[in-house]
Amino acid sequence: MPGGRWPAAVAVAVATALTLAGCSSGSSSSASSVSSPSAGAKQASSAPTQGANQLQDAYQKVIADVLPSVVQITTGDSLGSGIVYDDKGDIVTNAHVVGTANTFTVTLANSTKALDATLVGSYPDSDLAVIRLSSPPGGLKPATFGDSSKVELGQITLAMGSPLGLSSSVTQGIVSAIGRTVSEPQGPGSPGATIGNMVQTSAAINPGNSGGALVNLDSQVIGINTLAATEPQANGAAAPGIGFAIPASTITNIADQLIKQGKVTNSGRAALGITARTSFNQQFQPAGAVIVAVSPSGAAAAAGLQPGDVITRIGDTPVDSLNALTTALASLTPGSKVTVTYLRDGNSMTADVTLGTLETTS
Repeated sequence: MPGGRWPAAVAVAVATALTLAGCSSGSSSSASSVSSPSAGAKQASSAPTQGANQLQDAYQKVIADVLPSVVQITTGDSLGSGIVYDDKGDIVTNAHVVGTANTFTVTLANSTKALDATLVGSYPDSDLAVIRLSSPPGGLKPATFGDSSKVELGQITLAMGSPLGLSSSVTQGIVSAIGRTVSEPQGPGSPGATIGNMVQTSAAINPGNSGGALVNLDSQVIGINTLAATEPQANGAAAPGIGFAIPASTITNIADQLIKQGKVTNSGRAALGITARTSFNQQFQPAGAVIVAVSPSGAAAAAGLQPGDVITRIGDTPVDSLNALTTALASLTPGSKVTVTYLRDGNSMTADVTLGTLETTS
């Protein structure tokens, strides 16, 4: 799909396949066919309970609080979503939504007028980007971002965005899991980033939702909607109720740097301080990640790892490829200690490593 950047499916750490929920081809509500209930549909006879009314009121309050902060972003013939980050016109979204573009049109939730915007900066390694309105209107409502450490299994969530071009749409679900490490499919505008600590939700996430808000009942953004699962055995059909969002702590860390510096210098991601590639055994099967070079000031050098060593395990996680090594590191944090198992001259050895921070100048 032109501009979609989401159809590829890959196996990931949660043993499913994913599509980027990002850009939907086309724009406006005409991108989807919507049917209305029959006028003669029988109404439920039982009155809602007091508890149901209270929950409904809570939903409606959150929607009134947060939906004005969620925008639709159009790039050429594709679209995605974004979140108003500050009153200066900065909007945070997914890197795969902006792709390689530098100019955009943005539609606010409370307006039909298209506003011009330009790229502030993009950091594809964490699939985040910031764009800025060229002439920010008065009354912009920045979103409030929550504390990622307080996100818990079972919390009610609302996903807001423009799925299939249906602007200002809201779906509901719960936090299904936390701490997921997910590798995105590669494609135009997406390098196939591996992102740790993602929030899994049962709220429906569809193409066009990417860059939109995943919100708790305190009207706080706890994540940016990014990925939706698909079923490989069903020709890539959507797997309902399995979506993933980048956590708020990652969003604010990366967005603040892009706004202040135009680039990211502190990724917040764990690293060994090495250059590596996939190692193959005599049967030409992936068998580890071989170190090609070691940064003199990096974590691996301090632990005595050398070029030629083949990493086969990080902690309790087997490593049979460079991608497996990247995925294992994405689930860890800088400063944490981990045991690295590796082969040197055919002998299995271990080293205790205090992980450093992935260096970047993007």
